[in-house]
Amino acid sequence: MQANNIFDLFDLISKDKNKEDTSVGPVSWLVVGLGNPGKEYVYTRHNAGFTAIDLISKENNISVTKSGYQSLYADCQLAGKRVLLMKPQTFMNNSGIAVREAASFYKIPPSNIIVIYDDISLDIGRIRIRRKGSDGGHNGIKSIIYHLQSDAFPRIKIGVGQKPHPDYDLASWVLSDIPAADRDEFVKAAEKAYHSTELILKNETEKAMQLYN
Repeated sequence: MQANNIFDLFDLISKDKNKEDTSVGPVSWLVVGLGNPGKEYVYTRHNAGFTAIDLISKENNISVTKSGYQSLYADCQLAGKRVLLMKPQTFMNNSGIAVREAASFYKIPPSNIIVIYDDISLDIGRIRIRRKGSDGGHNGIKSIIYHLQSDAFPRIKIGVGQKPHPDYDLASWVLSDIPAADRDEFVKAAEKAYHSTELILKNETEKAMQLYN
């Protein structure tokens, strides 16, 4: 079987055990991982957000396979909340289109939209949590801010390492693969992002920042 994500050694789709659950009221949160669709991008730095969503789905036996809102998504229960896990399929620079569609449909305010994405200013293995903020030069975040007309959404940045030298082309760097030797640390960062997501969903953002920033 050809790898579809960084956890290709695991069976991520287990429909018999799927924890999708609509019994906890309407969808009240979006958890969005940013990345680019396509097998050629699976291991790239820019797909850190997709990796986090893949890990969350693996740990909870959730299948992020439904198609809608220009995304692959799952309607599920996480940390006691009804959540839409999303992997926008718009390509990174248009991520905001997908987020806006889902947020508009479910009437989700920016404060209840958690966005997980790559950050080249952080070493691999580190994460950083913020309640809100500017796009920091990240095109996916720039798109989301534009389409939501707000920067007041919580975000979790996953470190993917700095460019080897200042003149290195940024696009080439973020679209390059995470080296095999660094993937264990990369997955550990995705695990931290998962635990941070649960804390944010429980309204414990400050605790998440103290633990993981």
